[in-house]
Amino acid sequence: MRIPAPIAYIVLYVALYAAFGAASPFWPKFFETRALASPQIGLILAAAMLTRLVSGPLVSRLADQLGSLRLVLAGCAAVAASAAVALLWADRFSWLLLVALVQAAALAPTTSIADALSVNTARPRFGGRPFEYGWIRGAASAAFVLGTLAAGQLVSPADLTPVIWMNAVFLIAATGATSLLPGQARSRSPSFAVSGLKALMSESQFRIMIIASALIYGSHAVHDAFAVIRWSDADISTSAISFLWSEAVVAEVLVFMLVGPALLERFGVRGAAILAATAGIVRWSVAGVTTSVLLLSLIQPLHGLTFALLHLACMRMMGTLVAASVAATAQALYAFGSGLLTAVLTLLSGALYASYAGAAFFPMAALCIIALPFAWFGFANGSD
Repeated sequence: MRIPAPIAYIVLYVALYAAFGAASPFWPKFFETRALASPQIGLILAAAMLTRLVSGPLVSRLADQLGSLRLVLAGCAAVAASAAVALLWADRFSWLLLVALVQAAALAPTTSIADALSVNTARPRFGGRPFEYGWIRGAASAAFVLGTLAAGQLVSPADLTPVIWMNAVFLIAATGATSLLPGQARSRSPSFAVSGLKALMSESQFRIMIIASALIYGSHAVHDAFAVIRWSDADISTSAISFLWSEAVVAEVLVFMLVGPALLERFGVRGAAILAATAGIVRWSVAGVTTSVLLLSLIQPLHGLTFALLHLACMRMMGTLVAASVAATAQALYAFGSGLLTAVLTLLSGALYASYAGAAFFPMAALCIIALPFAWFGFANGSD
């Protein structure tokens, strides 16, 4: 008996993001236990990032061409699980690099395809009413945190194999969860997908939306790379740092599940995007001038706006602008834009922080200022 579509999507997202949470924070340490030097670890992580940027759009495009998003998603999750287990037997740098790149290539399109299914293709309903994407994505964020916490309790500094097994088991669960999703009434004609892609790329709102989202998401680069270092240098305790970081995650979940849908109904997608950019201006401006735990505790919840609310607004726009025939490709292009800019800004953030310390946050605020007109024009006339 098939379970309701919204529940099936929640199961899929929880499995996927629990797999991410269980492993992603621990990969550098795992590679260190394999006797790799810091430059080798850095090379693996950088190469994996580049692989994800290339693989995501290519595999998502293939999924659209085949007209079978569920099958491609299941295949990617299964390959990623197999690669995770293969890491247990990889004992040389060359093998570790190869397996890590295989897993990165397989994982890259999973979230884009899952979002394409839940936002553009299936549009799940519950009790005859539309089921909010934010509820699905909020459950995913919570699963990521729980996966990280669970892995942290199971590993030791010398033995990180539980990370591998948790990652693999959750990915296998995600593979199985694809069978619970509702079927697709989709054309398999490549020419239909090509025409849909041309129409998508000719849509100015879609292109401007990608620019706006990339600027706001990319503005997190200095925070993600150097916030903890800045706070530690200011003698903020590890418990306080943990609290500050947790605030942002809790805010993300609350906005996805509760606050975000209400804000979208109240202000529409344009208002939500402008609110996200404004929150970024405030957040990074304050972060650049203070290390007061009190003030930081007041701005950390803005992560719910700078990330979660913006993502919800983008998903609403996707549901309006994107044809089902190119849903996975559109989601991958959206992820590619923010991923590429974030990678570049993360690279530059090292030089910025070394030269200007906390003032490195000010260029991030400037990015959000630049994003404001793009948010105004790119999110115009979206559906509420």
